This record gives sequence, C-alpha cells and structure tokens, in this order.
Amino acid sequence: MDDSAHHTGTADGHAAHGGHGKGGVTWGAAAKATLHCLTGCAVGEILGMVFGTALAWGNAPTMILAIALAFVFGYSFTLFAIRGAGLSPRAALKVALAADTVSIAVMELVDNGIIALVPGAMEAQLADGLFWWALLGGLAIAFVITTPVNRWMIGRGKGHAVVHGYH
Repeated sequence: MDDSAHHTGTADGHAAHGGHGKGGVTWGAAAKATLHCLTGCAVGEILGMVFGTALAWGNAPTMILAIALAFVFGYSFTLFAIRGAGLSPRAALKVALAADTVSIAVMELVDNGIIALVPGAMEAQLADGLFWWALLGGLAIAFVITTPVNRWMIGRGKGHAVVHGYH
C-alpha cells in the first residue's frame, strides 16, 4: 500500500489500518471505536448528571443536559483528533458527525434507559452509591451493546471507519 492510499481514506487504507475496511472488521477494532465513543459519552454524561443533581434539577432537565454533554464531548474528542490531520473545522465536523452519531445515540439510549429503569437511581444523590452504580453500570452495558453496532457499521465503511483515513 502506498502512503497516499492510507491518507485518502480508501478501502486499501482502511484495510491496512487494523482491519477497519469493509472486508475484515475485528471485534478489537469495534471495541476500540466504542471505547473512544464511551470516553466522550462518559465525560459528558457524568458531568451532566453531577451538575443536574448538584443543582437539584428535575429528572428531565438533568438527563437532557447529560445527553447534550455526552454528544458535545463525544464529537469534540473526534474533532480534536482529526483537526490535527489538517481538515477545516467544517470538514472535521462532517467527519465527526458521520463517525460518532449512531454510536453516541445508541450508547445514550441504553445508558439513560438503564438509569431510568433502575429503581431509585433518578432520585439518588451524588453521595449515594446507587447514583454511581446506575450511571457507571449503564455505561458499561451501553459499551457491550454498542460494540456490535460499531462492528456492523465499520464493516460497511460507516461510523468510525470514516475517521481512519485521517489518522
């Protein structure tokens, strides 16, 4: 593979970069993409839940803040990484949206669904173990559920696969 194939995001560039091309997507590649997404989601989700709870906001505003911050941090981690490849802010935003939207959405749906379903979790305070167990447990389960979604998307050249041409 020549160097230009790697930097243009061609299928050859993807296949040579850890099996992210359409042919051979590994579970490791999917887990790595999900972990990247989980990191941004977790930062935003935890900050949103902590701020909303500390400010004694209701459940809906707290969840909205947590979800919004999860998307902001999830996208910003990708934007920061690919801006270093020389993309304009607009082009980098398009790549980040294509790479992370489905992954973040699935992760947030699962995580917040679990938090909402755990009895007492929405009423728990920052000092309560239930608050942290529901939040972190929801993120862990979201990781497990989102990894196959990312594997499927990467295998079709979508999701996190679009970022690898810029690494």
